[in-house]
Amino acid sequence: MSILMMVLFAVVLAIIFLYAQIRFDAHKIIEYNPKLTTQIYDRNGELIANLFEEEHRLYVPYEEIPARVIEALVATEDTSFFEHGGINIEAIFRALIKDIKAMKLVEGASTITQQLVKNTVLTRQKTLTRKINEAVLAYTIEAELSKEEILERYFNHVYFGHGYYGIKTAALGYFNKSLDRLSLKEIAMLVGLPKAPSSYDPTRHMDLSLSRANQVVNRMYTIGWISESEYTKATLEHPVVYDETLTRNKAPYVVDEVIKSLLPEYEDIKRGGYQIYTSIDLKLQHLAHESLNVGYQGMVSRAGKNANLSELNGAMVVVENTTGNVLALVGGIDYAKSSFNRATQSKRQPGSSFKPFLYQKALDWGYSPLSEIPDISRTYVNSETDETWTPKNYENNFEGLITLKEAIVHSRNLATINLLSLLGMDSVHKELKKDGFKNIAMDLTLALGSFGISPLEYSGFYSMFPNYGVKVEPILVKSVITRTGEEKVYLPKTQTITSAKQSFLMIDMLKEVVKRGTGRNAQVSGIEIAGKTGTTNSNVDVWFCGFSPDIEVLTWYGNDNNTPMHKGETGGRAAAPAFKHFMGKYLELHPETTRTFKIPEGVNARKVDGTTEYFTDVSPLPKSSVRELKEEGGLIF
Repeated sequence: MSILMMVLFAVVLAIIFLYAQIRFDAHKIIEYNPKLTTQIYDRNGELIANLFEEEHRLYVPYEEIPARVIEALVATEDTSFFEHGGINIEAIFRALIKDIKAMKLVEGASTITQQLVKNTVLTRQKTLTRKINEAVLAYTIEAELSKEEILERYFNHVYFGHGYYGIKTAALGYFNKSLDRLSLKEIAMLVGLPKAPSSYDPTRHMDLSLSRANQVVNRMYTIGWISESEYTKATLEHPVVYDETLTRNKAPYVVDEVIKSLLPEYEDIKRGGYQIYTSIDLKLQHLAHESLNVGYQGMVSRAGKNANLSELNGAMVVVENTTGNVLALVGGIDYAKSSFNRATQSKRQPGSSFKPFLYQKALDWGYSPLSEIPDISRTYVNSETDETWTPKNYENNFEGLITLKEAIVHSRNLATINLLSLLGMDSVHKELKKDGFKNIAMDLTLALGSFGISPLEYSGFYSMFPNYGVKVEPILVKSVITRTGEEKVYLPKTQTITSAKQSFLMIDMLKEVVKRGTGRNAQVSGIEIAGKTGTTNSNVDVWFCGFSPDIEVLTWYGNDNNTPMHKGETGGRAAAPAFKHFMGKYLELHPETTRTFKIPEGVNARKVDGTTEYFTDVSPLPKSSVRELKEEGGLIF
């Protein structure tokens, strides 16, 4: 009696275990929640890249699957799909007879529901136990889900070869088409793939794929689901098949930065099926990469056999002035050789390109572009270490007294250091920190940009000039849409640094830098350009930070190991030509772009020594200039 009880107890446990296992496996299919590919798009809706873990799958709901696709699958795999309850008894007996004759399992009789079960929760082994589990699960699934729901799961889960999971993924991957644009032959090729994905992969076995597709088409014709003309046309068709990488990554530096910025908020970014829309314009992204290489090749050519190809690199950032939209972001010359993103991860000294921020403070505190400052040499002593510092101008000379405009046009180091001293280190440092600058020096080397900053972050600060005093934080991700359709929109942060009229005084000064100063190599015919060069000690970093009325372009070059580059490389010589190349091509792509800077209200103009000079009530002309003006009969414009 005890043995019988033990047997019964074991049977009950086995039944409970089997039931629990069936419910667990059925739940995976009923509450279907697969890993989905995230897609990144540019501002025009062009695909930049696919992000996924293990399985590249793009989901398609049932209502978006064309009827012809469903007909092709049902005709080929399970003609009575809409009639049976998960198991096709007639097909099972037919297959059983063949198996008995062959004395082994030679033919299956799986319905589409059974195939879904097999692909989702079971193995492909042809064993009696697996077939029983498959049948039980199929009945369970049919009791819980509608036929349409089963088909939706099948089309999204099944493997179609070449790394493509789901029919939407396969259609885009093999044919570069959405499902509703597929021809009958293309549909047949896809429907035929799940039987043997590797063997029928059209990128590797086109002949076998076409043969399998013709079988599908023939089956549809035989049962009367397509006409003779459709049959003939499909049989003769030879579709064009694409063999592209799964990621389709067209802008790897951009993709890396998108992942880095969103990962804290979306931990499942590579499996959550998000649609990420960026501010990037792929045409401009490719142009920026091309332009960065123009400057790079120039430096390599000048260095000749001394070119340090293993270390020399660069970065370029292109931003839309008023919106902060990052139109292009290139973090290096060759991503394949180095994935390190110099546009976002590298902290390099801006050198003389930082001077406009100091001169803007001077303008806001009452100086005018024609105010004079001393351009003379001084030796500074560190009271704690007794070390001395004797800064020099790049030309190794000095002018005595020089106007703010001339000092920035010719990037005079001594004049800028003296200006910082006159303004007061504590006051300037406090204001710059309020503007958002971090880790800036608390000594006079600040005048020469002696701190580290990334090109992307720097572009945000530079935006205050073309935006007439408003700093706009650069923004790369515009919106994220979840798999359920919820959308989150990202907006840039803004900060007012100065007034429009005061900012215009700096714009005019930076226009002169390009017109006749250190930035001459950045001149572009037919449009006003403003900007500033930057070159650090020993040519370690070179910059050109330039802008038009609509966009700003920041270009940087340097050695990754922070060693000096080839002697003679400067921001004007190396970086400005890259800017010029980009802006020239940009005008061809966007002839509608604004060509001249507007003059804000509150800005006045007078002729001084034959030159138009601008001033405001905050930055009036110096008395000496006014006296000369009266003597020469200058006019107010």
